[in-house]
Amino acid sequence: MSWSIEYHKEADKFLSKNQNISAPLKETLKEFIRFLQGETASINLKKLSGKWEGYHRIRKGDVRIIFDFDHNEQSIYVRKIDFRGKVY
Repeated sequence: MSWSIEYHKEADKFLSKNQNISAPLKETLKEFIRFLQGETASINLKKLSGKWEGYHRIRKGDVRIIFDFDHNEQSIYVRKIDFRGKVY
């Protein structure tokens, strides 16, 4: 079974507006999947708290990806993608 990635409407809107950086962001999510499968990966990952408790974030330059994942279902739900000052 392969991993699936679902995007919330806000995240999808950000990717469509910023097509020049959408490919590297999607590649970062694929690298995170490889990390979950046991491969070595260089990802700036942090578990969030407060309003975003239960979510994780990946930092890629000035962009933050906030997501949740289910290892059993092998799915990632990307809740929000935005620039550093606007995401939280």
